[in-house]
Amino acid sequence: QVQLVESGGGLAQAGDSLRLSCAASGRTFSALAMGWFRQAPGKEREFVAAVDWSASRTYYADFVKGRFTISRDNAKNTAYLQMNSLTPEDTAVYYCAATYKQFGLGTLNEYDYWGQGTQVTVSS
Repeated sequence: QVQLVESGGGLAQAGDSLRLSCAASGRTFSALAMGWFRQAPGKEREFVAAVDWSASRTYYADFVKGRFTISRDNAKNTAYLQMNSLTPEDTAVYYCAATYKQFGLGTLNEYDYWGQGTQVTVSS
């Protein structure tokens, strides 16, 4: 079983930066691919970014390319999402997710483990 706990969300102004963290339990973190998804009010949960087990491959949604960076530290069992140049459209609950699969990482249904989410609110 893998448990995920997100942190780092909060209030920001347009143009600000935030870094989200996702701490994972268990000794298999280095075998997991990690993803970030988000869900805005009234909208479906959508893919944001993903990183494979070794951090050799990263994937991004088009709307965050060049602004967000996903990374991981296997020694700390933690994944990160650095978010720069935030806009009000980035306001959402951000979820960390994990899977032992290493393909299809942009697909919500490929993930087996989910955190509770952290709220990010960006004002104009």
